[in-house]
Amino acid sequence: MTRALNAFISVPGSKSLTNRALLLAALSAGETRLENALFSDDSRYFAAALSQLGFSLQLQPEIQQMQVQGQGGKIPSTQAALFIGNAGTAARFLTAFLSLGQGIFTLDGEPRMRQRPIDDLTRALNSLGAEIQHLLDPRCPPLRIRANGLTGGETQLRGDVSSQFLSALLMTAPLAREAVHIVLNTPLSSQPYVTMTLAVMSAFGIDLPHPDLQNFSIAPAAYRSPGTYFIEPDASAASYFFAAPALLGGSVCVRGLTRSSLQGDLAFLDALEAMGCASRQTPRGLEVSGPAGTLRGVEVDMRDFPDTAQTLAAIAPFASSPTRIYGIASARHKETDRIAALCAELTRLGVRVEEHPDGLTIFPAARLQPAQVKTYNDHRMAMSFALTALRVPGLTIENPGCVSKTFPGFFDVWQSMLEQSA
Repeated sequence: MTRALNAFISVPGSKSLTNRALLLAALSAGETRLENALFSDDSRYFAAALSQLGFSLQLQPEIQQMQVQGQGGKIPSTQAALFIGNAGTAARFLTAFLSLGQGIFTLDGEPRMRQRPIDDLTRALNSLGAEIQHLLDPRCPPLRIRANGLTGGETQLRGDVSSQFLSALLMTAPLAREAVHIVLNTPLSSQPYVTMTLAVMSAFGIDLPHPDLQNFSIAPAAYRSPGTYFIEPDASAASYFFAAPALLGGSVCVRGLTRSSLQGDLAFLDALEAMGCASRQTPRGLEVSGPAGTLRGVEVDMRDFPDTAQTLAAIAPFASSPTRIYGIASARHKETDRIAALCAELTRLGVRVEEHPDGLTIFPAARLQPAQVKTYNDHRMAMSFALTALRVPGLTIENPGCVSKTFPGFFDVWQSMLEQSA
C-alpha cells in the first residue's frame, strides 16, 4: 500500500487500568461497574481467578462491561488453585491479593510464566507477614500462599525490575492490620504505571501521599466503590496505529484518548514527534500525522514507557539515521526477552542491529528482505511487526493469534485502518 492514511479507529480499554480496577472493585464493599473494560486473555484470566475465589462477576463483552460484587477486603474462598496463563499483571497483583485472605492458595501459569521472576515481590510480602513459598524455581511461580492476612510493618523493594511489584503492594497495603512502609532501594522504572495505580486507588477512596515515589507510608483504610469506573482506551494498543503514518504518511486518529490520560505510554508520541511526526488533540481523540520530510532516527530513554519500545523498533529501520532505545532492561522479563527477540527478528529482515544490556541500536536499512517474523508468543511482537509489513511486501507474522493476550481484534482494526485510506 502506498496511499497516505486517513483513518479514525477505536482501540479496546486499557489492560493496566482494567486489571487495577478489577482488583480494587473486589476489595471494595458493594458493586462496581467497569465500563469500556478490556476483554482479552489477560483480563479474562484475572476475572476467572476472582470468580474462582468466590467473587460474583457479571461479564458482558458485547458492551465492554464488567460488574464486580466486592467483599470489603475479604476473600470468600479459603482454598483455590489458580492458573493465570502468561498474564504477568494478574500474577503480581493476585499474589499480593491472596495474602490478604485466609487459607491455602496456589498460583501457576504457562511455561513462560514459570521463567518470569517474582521473588522481589514475594520477599517483600513475606516481610509484611505473608507466607509464600516458591514450589519449583526459587524466583518464579508456581507459588503456594498460606494466607492469614498481612500484618504490616516496613519492607524494602527494588524499583527497577517491575513497577507491578510496587503497584501490587500499594493496592493491598491498606488492608494490612497495621501501617505499611515501603522503601525503594533502587530508582523506579515505569513511574507512570505507579502514578496510575495511585490514581485508581484514589478513585476507590484511598489517597496516598507520594512526594518522591521512593518512600510510601500506608495506614489501614477501607476502599469505597465509586459505583461506575470508566476504563480509558489502551495507549499501548494505540501506539501501533499512531506509528503507521510515520511509514505511510497521512494521519490516524484514535478515538477517546487525550493527553491528560493516566497512561504513561502516551509519551510514545514525544518519540514520534522527535522523528518528525506531528500530533494534535481533536474533539474525537488524538491524531498523529506523518513527517513532512524524511523520518529521523532518535535516541530515547524508554524506561517509563517500555511497552512501546517494540513499536518504535519496528519503524526505526526506515529512518534516515540510527535509532538508539535504552532504559528497557525490564523488557527482558516480559512475555519473552523482548530486546533479544527484536534483535533477532530485525536481523532476519536484513537490518543491522546492536544489542545492549538495556536496549538496542537500529541502523537504517536501504531495503528489507521479506521473511516470516517469529513472535515468541508475544502479542507485542506481532502487533509491532505489522507496522514493518506496511513497507515490506511478503513479510509474514508467525502465530498472529497471540494478539488475543491484550487485543483480540487487532488485525480487524488494522485492516479497517487501511481500508479507510484505500
